Amino acid sequence: MTAESPPAMPLMPVIFVSHGPPSILLMETPVRSFLEQLGRQIPRPDSILCISAHWEATRPTVSAGAQPGILYDFGGPPRLFEQTYPAPGSPELADKAIELLDAAGIAAGKNPDRGLDHGAWVPLKLMFPDADIPVVQLSIQTGKDTAHHVELGKALQPLRQNGVLILGSGGAAHNLYDIQGHGIDDAPVDYTAAFDQWLFERLTSGQTRKVIDYQQWAPEPEQSHPFPAEHFLPLLVCLGAGPETEKAALIHRGFMYGTLSMAAYQWGKAKLEE
Repeated sequence: MTAESPPAMPLMPVIFVSHGPPSILLMETPVRSFLEQLGRQIPRPDSILCISAHWEATRPTVSAGAQPGILYDFGGPPRLFEQTYPAPGSPELADKAIELLDAAGIAAGKNPDRGLDHGAWVPLKLMFPDADIPVVQLSIQTGKDTAHHVELGKALQPLRQNGVLILGSGGAAHNLYDIQGHGIDDAPVDYTAAFDQWLFERLTSGQTRKVIDYQQWAPEPEQSHPFPAEHFLPLLVCLGAGPETEKAALIHRGFMYGTLSMAAYQWGKAKLEE
């Protein structure tokens, strides 16, 4: 009589979300509803590696504290500063991420004191409100190009086999310079709508090279992502972490304040329920 093998762990998906303003925690919006549903629809991860637009470092750096806490890196009404998200960290996941990056020839470091910024904890508070899943953050490098960020994702692919959700958090189109004068529910301005549609067509058809070279191919890229385009770079990490042969699936679409695309995409076999 032979012992039964334990059931295989499902390959975790890779997900990119547009997180929008932290005030989504205080209002009923389509993106809030989407994020609340998303956490219930995907397989429950053992831990989360989040790449947020709001942590920039000169080299890839991971948060390595056991209890990272959160950063209130924004302005807004007092109620926002009453929000909490006491998710644990994972020094073990941080070490594994560094090991994978080093093996790929990418020098990485860790920061034991870094808290979760709002690009991480705001969407996670909606997705996993119990705050009981360990979270580690990985920084972006605005001094590096899109190809560098794709390579980060490729190096981190093996984490998906170990119950790790790779979550990119930024904005599919993100221009705060032109946001003045727009209401929360305003229709997208022309350049935001055009970029959003272009990105949708490229990602869902597997035209990854054009996404990587978006500044050459996309309509008005500097309008939709003004320098340093930090809200686009987490999507490139997700693009690298997903299977090269698999097209992305659009899992949410919407706009806020005319110049923000709230689109979200998923890569991987664990598809959302219809």
